[in-house]
Amino acid sequence: MVVGADGCKAGWITVRCEPGSVPSAEIFASFAALLAATPGDAIVTVDMPIGLPEFSSKGGRGPETLVRPLLGARQSSVFSIPSRAALYADTSDFTTADAWYAAHRRASEVARATSDPPRGVSIQAFGIFSKIREIDALLIARPDLRGRVFESHPEVAFCRLNGDRAMLLPKKIKG
Repeated sequence: MVVGADGCKAGWITVRCEPGSVPSAEIFASFAALLAATPGDAIVTVDMPIGLPEFSSKGGRGPETLVRPLLGARQSSVFSIPSRAALYADTSDFTTADAWYAAHRRASEVARATSDPPRGVSIQAFGIFSKIREIDALLIARPDLRGRVFESHPEVAFCRLNGDRAMLLPKKIKG
């Protein structure tokens, strides 16, 4: 069985595919619940960064630098993740938009201090920090999962399904 997962407002949405079966979709409140409902021999691919850097360099981590050249104009859909310290700079539950933006500014300050060249955090990346932390904490607590939970980039899957050609209509064009 292969399970593709991504974060959503309700938690985690999955599409499961077993050999010879029709794919099915399901939503889970937590990544731990998703894994508990998945057979132990299933491969789980998730559209989230796995393996956080202590220091962020130009171009990002290895997975980001490896897949961007495959994607042509769609390479901007694979963003660089900041340092682990930036991701954990503020783990509050935000009750107001002002608190959320203040936490974003704090995370950006930490990210600039732990990157070369100094870079803040995009709003898009900050919006999924809680999901990234959820997976990070789970894989640290349960190293046995590291052989079956993998980072995945949907744009690369689309490229492979398109005969190893990047999709022609980009979500966003650089510049």
